Amino acid sequence: MIEIPVIRWGKEYKSLEVKDVYHFSTGEPVAKVHYANGGIIKRDMRSAQKARTILRDIPISELIDRVAKAADYYENATLPIGDGMQTPEDFARQQSSTTGLPEHMCKGNMSKNSFVLRNMGKILDCLTRGLPLDVLSRGWGIEDRGVVVSYQAQSPVLGAVLPSNSPGVHTLWLPVIPLQLGLVLKPGPQEPWTPYRMMAAFIEAGIPKEVFCMYPGEAEPGAALLESCDRAMIFGGTPTVERYKGNPKVQAHGPGFSKILLADDVVDDWEQYVDIIAESIYINSGRGCINCSGVWASRHTKEIAAAVAERIGPIEAKEPDDPEAALAAFTVDGMAKAVWGMIENDLNEDGVTDMTAQYGDRLVEQERCAYLRPMVIHCESPEKEVAKKEYMFPFSTFVECPEEQMLAKIGPTLCGTVITNKPELIRAASDATHIDRLNVGPIPTSKLNWLQPHEGNIIDFLFRSRAYQVPEEMLATVS
Repeated sequence: MIEIPVIRWGKEYKSLEVKDVYHFSTGEPVAKVHYANGGIIKRDMRSAQKARTILRDIPISELIDRVAKAADYYENATLPIGDGMQTPEDFARQQSSTTGLPEHMCKGNMSKNSFVLRNMGKILDCLTRGLPLDVLSRGWGIEDRGVVVSYQAQSPVLGAVLPSNSPGVHTLWLPVIPLQLGLVLKPGPQEPWTPYRMMAAFIEAGIPKEVFCMYPGEAEPGAALLESCDRAMIFGGTPTVERYKGNPKVQAHGPGFSKILLADDVVDDWEQYVDIIAESIYINSGRGCINCSGVWASRHTKEIAAAVAERIGPIEAKEPDDPEAALAAFTVDGMAKAVWGMIENDLNEDGVTDMTAQYGDRLVEQERCAYLRPMVIHCESPEKEVAKKEYMFPFSTFVECPEEQMLAKIGPTLCGTVITNKPELIRAASDATHIDRLNVGPIPTSKLNWLQPHEGNIIDFLFRSRAYQVPEEMLATVS
């Protein structure tokens, strides 16, 4: 069994508090994980500037080349983890065993992370809007039009309190090392695998180990990290997002409430959109914030819901090593049953219909875990309580709503796919500040363009544009 230590600026640290991580189905221990406490995190962050100093000695162009090499190590190499070694196959199996995600989905998320690493140069070029990257390193420089510009790093490191439910979120912090900032990560209790393997791949590719910290644990290290880092990410539910709303130091990522809107000019041809709707709902077991949790139209909503329910309703829970497995297990005791109880309560409201009821029980309880099979729920109006809900499995409501009211009533939406040819609706959707990512046309909500920002531009979060004047005789030193 692997023993995974705390990492303090590249050095292993053995804690007095050690917890086992168990296989979600068999109950067998998979790893021993050393837990960090808040005190050592606050102490370590006094040295955070060293991480940026080390990375600024390496040109950003060189760091981009090294993380591209790290992609190959991460995806294909046997790498150290704790006191053991890990093949890519070990990684997928171990991640699946503690998160409940099917193994083939774990492998698929490896490919996503590797793609981002291999295309880091293009991604940073887009996120910086073509800014010469040495401006970020030096702090100032000259744009192509001859104007002096300055971007000031707001923190020497990025801290991140990571989740256990969706390995794909790790793409959000991957650009940090090429931006010459250190990484301070608190892995999810059931998912230490991705951050530790990514760190090992970075180090193998030539990134100095002294720029990494890993602080496993429960709530305490997460709170200390957020308090100690001047810029940090956290992933959680709506209460988490509300808690940090307006805090410039924290970028909170919560439920996506992503939606598909079928306008009146296309809804009569709804059959041709069933595939993208179904894909948006169930891909990656519905665990992502970009999975579709609501489909809105003014008519045909019950027929559309029935067609999608026929497509995904029969999906069964399968073993995690089954290549056809489409559902992830709920690994926390009692969580699936609690979620099902909330849904059952919402189904009692008039005008709400479970379109998947005919395809068998939705709650599947096993000895040590449980599954929730895909659910499609029809709502006669946006006022139904369930129309405002999102859950961590393939779950979506189909809401009947007049087209002219949709944008006003859909609420916060991370990814909105608006299917229409109407210029006025496209313009209104483009102006809707409560839609973060906008897809115009039949594009799944789950389809990302990695060259565009996701829930905020990380450059804008980590760097501040400011006025910076330089005497003309000094411009030659940076031109």
